[in-house]
Amino acid sequence: MNIPKVIKLNPPQLLVVVFCVSISVGTLLLKLPIAANGSIGWIDALFIATSAMTVTGLAVVDIGTTFTVFGQFIIALLVQLGGLGIMSFAVLIYIVLGRRIGIKERLLMQHALNQTSVGGIIKLVKYLFLFYFSIEFFAMMILSIRWVPELGLWKGLFYSGFHAISAFNNAGFSLFSDGLIGYRADPLINLTISILFIIGGIGFTVLVDIWSKNSWKRLSLHTKLMLWGSLILNAAAMLFIFAAEYTNPLTLGTLPLGEKLWASYFQAVSPRTAGFNTLDIASMDEATLFFIIVLMFIGAGSASTGGGIKLTTALVILLATLTFLRGKNEISILRRSIHSSIVMKALAISMVSIVFVIFALLILNLTEAQSFMSILFEVVSAFGTVGLSMGITGSLTAVGKILIIFIMFLGKVGPLTLLFTLAKPAKEKYSYPKEDILTG
Repeated sequence: MNIPKVIKLNPPQLLVVVFCVSISVGTLLLKLPIAANGSIGWIDALFIATSAMTVTGLAVVDIGTTFTVFGQFIIALLVQLGGLGIMSFAVLIYIVLGRRIGIKERLLMQHALNQTSVGGIIKLVKYLFLFYFSIEFFAMMILSIRWVPELGLWKGLFYSGFHAISAFNNAGFSLFSDGLIGYRADPLINLTISILFIIGGIGFTVLVDIWSKNSWKRLSLHTKLMLWGSLILNAAAMLFIFAAEYTNPLTLGTLPLGEKLWASYFQAVSPRTAGFNTLDIASMDEATLFFIIVLMFIGAGSASTGGGIKLTTALVILLATLTFLRGKNEISILRRSIHSSIVMKALAISMVSIVFVIFALLILNLTEAQSFMSILFEVVSAFGTVGLSMGITGSLTAVGKILIIFIMFLGKVGPLTLLFTLAKPAKEKYSYPKEDILTG
């Protein structure tokens, strides 16, 4: 990991370069004759490699039938690398070799894992691997209880491992052509898959905080906000989908009450970057679709495998708004105050994200012969690295596929990280006289 001095890249720039190289290698591997059943185009291979590396889950082809076991293994490997991060694996190799990890590498890890400081970053990486492989192996064993009897020993184990990796990394790839619709009433599949992507979407920092502290009072404000926010948002989403789709004959309408509840629960927690589906997304009511779009845009937690603007970002903006409406100057919650710089960052993330989404939406509405709602759904799903679709991914034009590839990449590395790669560091620090402007 010693970076040559002639290559003067800051951490955000190096992070983008590493992702681009990894996606390129993945594309080449998926183009190998042993990776696919037949031929697959370069753009389609690039699309799948990007979708896997960014743990999105959007697919222009059927993963289960288009790719061989080797190709599916490459996709699972890219998902694992994208979820944990290439730099995390690099740090692990250095730890195993006993090599020293310098401040530059720690800064790179800080950007890769979206941490506020470099303190304890190596310890966090060690915890990541412990959590990841333990949970994925345990989940694979549970899923194999259902799929080994159905598919046979080796195929059942492979399907179980693939879906465990895909779920925990919030990728949403499935080897079944209809997703998990065939298992919408299966408690074992529903609970295992959903618990995996909920844990993965909460964020590494939260998991480590819970692991190292045995008291609610000792947990950080970030952890408390993520836990409470996730619980409330998931419960509200389940109630909304259950009510909105209750009489829809194409989704919940014809199902018995038990299946209605399972399907509502699973589809409520999935949009926050997981991408699995047990209902036909394209058949949902437009109100439900728009609600899911909002969930996908919000996304998961910071330092998680998910995308979106992040739940805590949305909560900070909400708290800032409530603070202003109450006539207060200081943002506070749970007896803690939030620094104004955090609010500025949250506003910047949200505004830049909205601009990119609108840009992609305008271009795709010119190039694609699809409805506005389906294009909006596709764009936000790509940005949130969710993977849900109304079924238009495979019919996108070449321009549409390339644009979605860019949006998936943007959603993974983060809009601010991408902009920081182009920004020049400020050489002078000064301020101008303040003056008021009219707003509202």
